[in-house]
Amino acid sequence: MTDRLARRLGTRQAVVVGLSAMVGAGVYTAFAPAAAAAGGALPVALLLAAFVAHCNATSSARLAARYPESGGTYVYGRERLGPFWGYLAGWGFVVGKTASCAAMALTVVAYAAPGLGQPWRGLLAVAVVAAITTLDYRGVHRSTRTAAVLVTISLLALATAVVAAVTAGRPQASGLDPTAGTGPWGVLEAAGLLFFAFAGYARVATLGEEVRDPARTIPRAVAWALGLVLVVYAVVAVALLATLGPDGIAAAEDPVAEAVAATGWTGLVPVVRVGAVLAALGALLALLLGVSRTVLAMARDRHLPQGLAAVHPRFGVPHRAEVAVGIVVAVLAATVDLREAIGFSSLAVLVYYAVANASAFTLGRRFVPVAGFAGCLLLAANLPTASVLSGLTVLAVGALAYAVRRRRFR
Repeated sequence: MTDRLARRLGTRQAVVVGLSAMVGAGVYTAFAPAAAAAGGALPVALLLAAFVAHCNATSSARLAARYPESGGTYVYGRERLGPFWGYLAGWGFVVGKTASCAAMALTVVAYAAPGLGQPWRGLLAVAVVAAITTLDYRGVHRSTRTAAVLVTISLLALATAVVAAVTAGRPQASGLDPTAGTGPWGVLEAAGLLFFAFAGYARVATLGEEVRDPARTIPRAVAWALGLVLVVYAVVAVALLATLGPDGIAAAEDPVAEAVAATGWTGLVPVVRVGAVLAALGALLALLLGVSRTVLAMARDRHLPQGLAAVHPRFGVPHRAEVAVGIVVAVLAATVDLREAIGFSSLAVLVYYAVANASAFTLGRRFVPVAGFAGCLLLAANLPTASVLSGLTVLAVGALAYAVRRRRFR
């Protein structure tokens, strides 16, 4: 049995993985807490988050082309900065993206069964996680084909929602007033929350060991995925603000569906809900792929139980890592709140990309890594206090575990 993964993904499949991870992660969920923070300045926060994401994507793509292995910034930090920084990045990614997976499962429930209370809400989220984990277990090629179908349907549903808002709604220019916000600190907080929506672009890098011609494929796929998603987010953000206003977005659990309902074309609301459910399923599928590959890389280096490094002889996937991640995500999905999961995930993943930019700094051409590093720290510092404290606590626990392990194996 080998513990290496086969190179099966081309540029198109890699772009699909990035799109799937981003579209479901952000457009249906992150706008509500971001609008509460930024008000009418939501588009400004979106552009700021996109700029930081662009810097991170550029740094990640350069590193991934040089180190085409599973694990993403865990590998880059280890190779460029030292074992601890690679470990810290990997730990931050695993815990942060595990929270993102739980957020996606909860998004499925929020749009598929609005108003459903506990314990049924949690049980349905667990069932969703189990189904997607089973699909990922069957192989990465099968997973990317499924993701392509899901993201296509989701984008069509979003287009339907935007058309409805523009043609049948009553757009209000007041909703687009960038001065009707909470000031610069609110914009920074919103940008940090919206970063959650962009973070899926690096899913391509974490699958580096399964990408054909990684030096060419990874940078192209990351750039295409990030650019396409920015256009989609910008159009949807403007449509939501014009239809619901910042207060209406902030109050909605499912703002895209609420915007369509406000137009009077209520017959299209189920279409939007189906699109949201499929987008979140696609995002969950892509996220589980990325987290399990980072777990695989960390298990190879014995930072996690070595048994998690096993690769299935038939399906060619890190099957034990996928099952372990699925179980943890299911537990979180049954117990956490959606907005709490978004904030916590943003903090951990911003730390992950700060390490990516610091690693890229050692390669030369340093403006982008410096801008990305500073942007990550700035957005992380302005997240909600509860998210910052919980995220830093989990990172500290990971650092302590690393120190104990180092002392034990000296």
